[in-house]
Amino acid sequence: MDSFEYGNPASLSEALAMLGSRWGDADVLAGGTDLISLMKDRLHTPRRVVNIKNVKELEGIRVAAAGLRIGALVTLDELARSPVVKAGYAALAEAAAGIPSPQIRHMGTAGGDLCQRPRCWYYRMGLGLLAMEDGKSRIVDGDNRYHSIFGGGPAYYVNPSSLAPALVAMGAKVRLVSARGPRDVDVANFFRIPQDEAAREIVLQPDEILTEILVPPAAGRSAAYEVRQKEALDWPLAASAVTLKMNGPLVVSARIVLGHVAPVPWDAAEAARSLAGKPLTAAAAEAAAALAVSGAQPLSQNAYKVTLARTAVKRALLAAANGKA
Repeated sequence: MDSFEYGNPASLSEALAMLGSRWGDADVLAGGTDLISLMKDRLHTPRRVVNIKNVKELEGIRVAAAGLRIGALVTLDELARSPVVKAGYAALAEAAAGIPSPQIRHMGTAGGDLCQRPRCWYYRMGLGLLAMEDGKSRIVDGDNRYHSIFGGGPAYYVNPSSLAPALVAMGAKVRLVSARGPRDVDVANFFRIPQDEAAREIVLQPDEILTEILVPPAAGRSAAYEVRQKEALDWPLAASAVTLKMNGPLVVSARIVLGHVAPVPWDAAEAARSLAGKPLTAAAAEAAAALAVSGAQPLSQNAYKVTLARTAVKRALLAAANGKA
């Protein structure tokens, strides 16, 4: 790990003053579960680390007329245990609770979960987000067991966020703040597929801090479902989060978002539309799940993820239909 300056601000304004205009000037430290490993591997070598753990205005879960406000420093364990989140935003609570490591749940933060860098081993070995060699991705003909089945390149890593599919399905926004002021961005637009190695995978700028997550008022039912290789510390192989608005037994509208199968949370809009006006039976859930993965483009070693993604969609839909909030 390279040497760095250390900033310990007590307010958001102090923290923002410590950031820079370019990546590498400063990195924000919240839970630290990702940043510390990146620094140890010299994938991040910031000149300054800005610890925001003492910025009280970034804490807390609050409900208001505009919906749910989740501070960036709220831990994943707080989200999983919150009665408010469990009662009205079940998919979000389930996604947080699904992280199997107690240490990560207690240290990792909601903001950090969205801002973490890809877990792709090519990236973590220092080969960049696209892992290009002679104009061609090394991933396509390499070991791609855990890589994307949607998107078609040039990036093949999978989005690592546990919370993002549920937040996209709920129509949530993130608030990004710089010295110039705040801006709100849909979580669906917070992530992007980089087209070259100079691009980042999120729209956050180097002089900004993600301060809070804003979720619209709960309306309907939601659920999340993940498939992991083992129950110990591991990242999901495929996941799905769904929201449903119902009129009696009939689906009025739905949102289906896949996780860990593409460089961004993958919105299965056509599959969601197919449910409108129908009762959500097991057969309807199976048909929607098949439609959700119909456009998959698996690589040489990860076709199994198509089946897992289809299963995750079906089970999330049925869980939501059975009355989860």
